Amino acid sequence: MTPSDSAAAAADPVAALRSATHDIHQQLDSSLPLAAPDASLADYVQHLQAVAWWLDAMAPIWSTAGAPAEWSGLQERRLAHARADLQDAHAPVPVPTALDTAAAETLRHAAAAEPLAYAWGLAYVVEGSQLGGAMLHRRLQARLAPHPLRYLQGDAAVGARWKSFMSDLRAAVRTPAETAAAVRGAQAGFGALVGRFERMEVLA
Repeated sequence: MTPSDSAAAAADPVAALRSATHDIHQQLDSSLPLAAPDASLADYVQHLQAVAWWLDAMAPIWSTAGAPAEWSGLQERRLAHARADLQDAHAPVPVPTALDTAAAETLRHAAAAEPLAYAWGLAYVVEGSQLGGAMLHRRLQARLAPHPLRYLQGDAAVGARWKSFMSDLRAAVRTPAETAAAVRGAQAGFGALVGRFERMEVLA
């Protein structure tokens, strides 16, 4: 990171989050089978099976953290889309393993011990994944037709929602301590998802 990058990250929580999660984000982008040019419906099923666990693991966090009320409804709808897509692909929602359950409990316990800014960091990862999903949807909708790809399509006006979320995050995460907590949350959010993919032996 250059000195100018460090200064930007110190002044802007979004810049700090982007910088702190760059490497793990790149790992996902370069390793996920769903991002490959020859991605298949089977790859999408594996992706959904990881994402469904991830969203479910975070579901209790939003209310206990005191996050904005709309977050719980958004995540419930996204989880419902993932499950519906699995059903359309005639694939099960896997029963969590003991390692999955322990990972979910660790994530929730960590969030319970942190300030609200930590939850903003977690939400940053979730909201960013919706942007990535929209890009994958544009690339895969014809290739994987007639599957509806509900989860990848995401909410209406994904780009506008991302801009609104960024504005709200900057208003909510204002101090260095809050930014540090948000960074811990974002790193934990990415780490939980990568861990799930690794337990499924999905990452290349």
